[in-house]
Amino acid sequence: MNTNLVQSEGSFGLEENILNEFNSVEGNFALAFEEIGSSTNKLLINPDEVFHAASTMKTPVMMEVFKQAHERKFNLSDSILIKNEFHSIVDGSTYQMELSDDGSEELYKFIGQKRTIYQLVYDMITVSSNLATNILIELIDAKNVTMTMRSIGADKINVLRGVEDLKAYNLGLNNTTTANDLLVIFKTIADRSWISPEVCDEMSNILLDQKFRTKIPSLLPQDVKVAHKTGSISKVEHDSGIIFLPDGRKYVLVILSKELEDVKLGINTIAKASRMIYDYMVTHLTHSVILNCPDL
Repeated sequence: MNTNLVQSEGSFGLEENILNEFNSVEGNFALAFEEIGSSTNKLLINPDEVFHAASTMKTPVMMEVFKQAHERKFNLSDSILIKNEFHSIVDGSTYQMELSDDGSEELYKFIGQKRTIYQLVYDMITVSSNLATNILIELIDAKNVTMTMRSIGADKINVLRGVEDLKAYNLGLNNTTTANDLLVIFKTIADRSWISPEVCDEMSNILLDQKFRTKIPSLLPQDVKVAHKTGSISKVEHDSGIIFLPDGRKYVLVILSKELEDVKLGINTIAKASRMIYDYMVTHLTHSVILNCPDL
């Protein structure tokens, strides 16, 4: 694995421990970690390796929705028709979403009715609704999502299309990302620097309501808050987000995986690596406090 660890007080074998955990599983992993406000405190493992984005691309889609709302192209409170007919990027032919392949069934009850754009964003992130995602991508255009991500420094991520476009999938036309790109994206939200602090906080609040919590948050204490978005397809498990510590510090963590022979083991590995990062952050704080106490 290609690794880059910027050493900081209290690292104590973090890189080695995480690599050992990754190497114990049949599959490929990437990790990107950085403390917000302390850019030298970071760890990168295979940061530029390309992965199928799976549902991690839904965070950039949310950002583009908020951007276009800020540009007054629409209001988040506007209603939009719920439909289940979309067009392949290959030849424009129509296809439908399969309920059995979606992360949420609830929105399908509203086909033919209207829901607000905000509610679609909320469903896309918190329950990973593919139907909501495709409706929103049709509204904002996938090309705009990629261009916006380029503008904030995410140079390799590609959002080409909606979900379940099988003709595109069979031709290898997939949404892709790297751990470093998702790190850049979540740092932009975490440091509240994109559009406005209020917009970043609103997106963080949606991410905090994530319902799928078996990866990054799984082994963390209950008083640690995680604003994140997962992703899963065949032999692929991802998680990416912002971790808020009780002492006010926060960090971004992205863990991607592919070619997993044992998906459950891969999920457990992501959870364990997340806990290692958390333990490192707690230890890092303890040693910083000791070093700054001259009376000890």
